[in-house]
Amino acid sequence: MDSSEPAPREGGRPLLHKLDQRLNELIDAHYPDERKRPGYARLAGAIREATGGSISATYLWELATGRKHNVTLEQLDVLAEFFGVPLEYFYNEAVQERVSGQLRLAAALRDAKVRSLALRADGLSPASLDALLTIVDEARRVQNLSGVGEEPQGPSGTPAAHGG
Repeated sequence: MDSSEPAPREGGRPLLHKLDQRLNELIDAHYPDERKRPGYARLAGAIREATGGSISATYLWELATGRKHNVTLEQLDVLAEFFGVPLEYFYNEAVQERVSGQLRLAAALRDAKVRSLALRADGLSPASLDALLTIVDEARRVQNLSGVGEEPQGPSGTPAAHGG
């Protein structure tokens, strides 16, 4: 296989097989309140207004539900521009993981208590920060929440280091 071609994914499926998941992640991040989330017609209109690009509501729904995967580079570019992510987000695992981490951080920082905790921790010694991380990790374990670094795990199978 030519090195410039994308490698086939699981079971020979195309690289864009996770397009629906990635698109939904962006919609969820852009519109965190499900009650205020626009339908596909309004979303398609907002995309057209913001970017000048055109994706129909039906096609947007088909992409988001996984019914269609045959998206053009131009359509991906319009989606990337609208959602403020690099084009590579849609087909490069490393870029997608980095952007997803940034989206999770942005979502967490919408919570005033999370922001307050982060701001209060600023300036503490590395040892104090490690102690706080241990306390937070234990609280997450007690509440049966996944560890922040557990999605995904590091190369050795251990959770990724705190402090991204």
